[in-house]
Amino acid sequence: MSIRRSILSVPGHMGKMHGKARTSHADVIMLDMEDSVPFDGKLQARETIIRSLLETDWGDKTLTVRINGLDTPFGYRDLLEVAEAAGSKLNAVVIPKVHSAGDIHFVSRMLDGIEMNNRIDHSIGIEASIESAEGLENVSEIAAASPRLISLVFGIADFSASIGARLVSISGHGENESDIYPGHRWHYAMSCIVTAAKARGLIAIDSPYGNFRDMDGLSRSAVMTCSLGYDGKWAIHPDQIATINAVFSPSQADIDLAQKVLEAYRQAKEEGRGAVAMDGRMIDNATVRLAQRVWNQAEKLGMVAEHPSSVL
Repeated sequence: MSIRRSILSVPGHMGKMHGKARTSHADVIMLDMEDSVPFDGKLQARETIIRSLLETDWGDKTLTVRINGLDTPFGYRDLLEVAEAAGSKLNAVVIPKVHSAGDIHFVSRMLDGIEMNNRIDHSIGIEASIESAEGLENVSEIAAASPRLISLVFGIADFSASIGARLVSISGHGENESDIYPGHRWHYAMSCIVTAAKARGLIAIDSPYGNFRDMDGLSRSAVMTCSLGYDGKWAIHPDQIATINAVFSPSQADIDLAQKVLEAYRQAKEEGRGAVAMDGRMIDNATVRLAQRVWNQAEKLGMVAEHPSSVL
C-alpha cells in the first residue's frame, strides 16, 4: 500500500487547482465532488474530474476521488460515471458519510461490474469516511465489509453535527477545542475508528484542520492524531502538506532507535537467545514490531539507504 501521510483535497470543479496539486508534495491527491463543491457545480465537478484524470500527467501520484453521499441524487452517478470513464487512473474512491456496511457493499459490487465491463486491470480501493453517530456505532462492521477497503477516515465536522456537539470554530474542523473541553473532545471516537481500522489491516486517516494559516495548531493536531495511531491527515491547502508530512514521517532519532532494536533482536536470534536486551533493558515482541513498522515506513519514504531485512 502506498504511503498516505498527507491527502490534499482539491475542489473538483476548479480544474486549475488540479494541475497545481499535481506538483505538490502531498502523498495523495483527492479530487472532491462533495463538500467543497456548491450544489449547482456538482455536474461540472464530475466532468472536470474525469477530464483531469484522463488528460493530466499525474506521474506516480496516488489518486482518489470523493463522491457525493449515497443518500443524494449525485453519489451513485459520481461513482458510475467517473469509474467507468477514468477508473484505470484511480487508486481509490472515497465514500463520505458511511453509516453501515451496506454502503460499502453497494460501492464494492458496483466497482466489481465496472471493472469487468471496462477491463480495468487493478482493483479500485474504497476509503470510508466515518462522520455520524450511526457510522461510529457500526465502525467494526464497516471496516470488515470489503477487501477493497484501504482506510477509515474520521470526519470531524459532520460527526460533530450528528451528535449535536458545540460548534467552536468557523470551519468546524478541529480548532479551539481546548477552549471548551479539558482534554481531547474526540478521543473516544478517534480511538474507536483507529482500533477498527488496525484490527483489519486498514490505515486510519484524520480529518483536516480548518485554519490553514495556523501551522502551530495544525502541528499540535497532527501530533495528537499520530500519537493515537493514525497514519495521516487530510489537508485543505497546499501550505499544510509540509507540516503533515513531517509529523507523520519517522524522525532520524526514530530510525536510529528502530535500527538498534532490530539489530539487537537479530543478534539474539542468531545466538539462540530467547531474551533480547538493549542498553540494560529487555525488548519484547511488541517493541520489535513497532521498530519494524518505523523501519518499513522509512524505507518506503527513501529515508534509509541500507536496511535490515524483516526480522519478524
